[in-house]
Amino acid sequence: MVLERLTRKGAGQTIEFMPTPNVERMAETLVALANADGGTIIVGADATGDLREGVIIDEVESTLREAQGRCRPPVRVEWHASETGGGLPILLQVPRSPDLHSLADGRVLIRSGKANRPLSGGEIRLLASGKRSGEFELETVAGAAWDDLDPAVIAEYIQKRREREPHVVIDSTERLLREIGALDVAGVPTVAGLLLFGRNPQAFLPKSGLTYVRFQGGAGQHDTVHPSAVYSDRQDITGPLATLIKETFAILRRDMHPVAAVNGLTRSESLDYPEVAVREALVNAIAHRDYELKGRQIEIRMFDDRLEIISPGGLPGYITLDNIVDEHFSRNPRIVRGLYYWKYIEELGTGVDRMIQLMTDAGLPEPVFEATPFSFKVTLRNSRVRAPRYDWEGEMNERQLKAINYVELHKSITNREYRELCPHVSAETLRLDLADLVERGVLLRMGDKRGTYYILK
Repeated sequence: MVLERLTRKGAGQTIEFMPTPNVERMAETLVALANADGGTIIVGADATGDLREGVIIDEVESTLREAQGRCRPPVRVEWHASETGGGLPILLQVPRSPDLHSLADGRVLIRSGKANRPLSGGEIRLLASGKRSGEFELETVAGAAWDDLDPAVIAEYIQKRREREPHVVIDSTERLLREIGALDVAGVPTVAGLLLFGRNPQAFLPKSGLTYVRFQGGAGQHDTVHPSAVYSDRQDITGPLATLIKETFAILRRDMHPVAAVNGLTRSESLDYPEVAVREALVNAIAHRDYELKGRQIEIRMFDDRLEIISPGGLPGYITLDNIVDEHFSRNPRIVRGLYYWKYIEELGTGVDRMIQLMTDAGLPEPVFEATPFSFKVTLRNSRVRAPRYDWEGEMNERQLKAINYVELHKSITNREYRELCPHVSAETLRLDLADLVERGVLLRMGDKRGTYYILK
């Protein structure tokens, strides 16, 4: 069962297949996984699930012992056999390590997708710094006790985890919480435990919530929003992380102007942004922010033309703006793993490139990433990008371009639909927009009074 699940996922950020024991390859993979987010090495099977005959436990054990001897310091490994109908592959579980590991020859490797990649000197220094500061989520929280965890949230997590891993037996809730780093050995909640399962995490970690602001217009081009900027909605959202994601995404989706259209018997809905891309940006901010920075919480700013998500803390480990698409390193691996079991993260290490792909597939600009030592910002823009097909496109405002895109998608637009696309603009301004497009010969006005609609000329 375990082998089938791992085979379906295939080799990747946290999985390596090793049909036959090999000391050098095993040592490299141990170091690479321990330096990244940990993972599993399957010895005795290939990526298709085919088992190799002749692989015996004693040989795997001796290979592992020699491989560990080549690691500085040695990498901790938990291993067990996975029974199948055709053999006995060995699963080597490598946990994320708080230490920086290298090989005996001095190479420092990191897991990068399906490969074990050597790091440069600068990357090694960044990774070492990230390792030293990356265990905050395991610190216990002064004054917190078992009663500060919410049994209903824990039960929901266990249910979601069983759906992900139906073969895993969970015989004790307390033991499970210790294993995932939510409790320490004495049963005291950790930072990760309170954030994932707390009744009120913000009582102990005040800036672990989220602020959402909906501004009118496109003002506020930088982190410091101009004092004159007007907002129509402001909400402070609190609770455990799964609740933050659920409630915040519901607000974001409401403000992405969902507009329904019926073509024949098919009903579709258009949004300002691909909703999965927005969810990825939101989940990344919550999962990877630096919770040790206590003076600021996540801020989400919605403007007419863009969405900004700003999380406290710079990029983790050796991650830079240049390698953010290809590399993966978690500042908070226990929180990330918890959200993975909650199904808010589909596959580790794929969020950024998935976000980019979804935006470009929708004809929107690629996300813009900005990093400082103390913050990380993602900006999504909702203006469709394509080469102008008509001379008059370069003279349109953003609202008119949005109207034309809507007509191209839905064949026509009404005054009511245009107001739904631009809810923070006066009805008179929108009427003048449409009248201007008719005067330019871009749109044709059809119908009369309440039955008026517009089509491309």
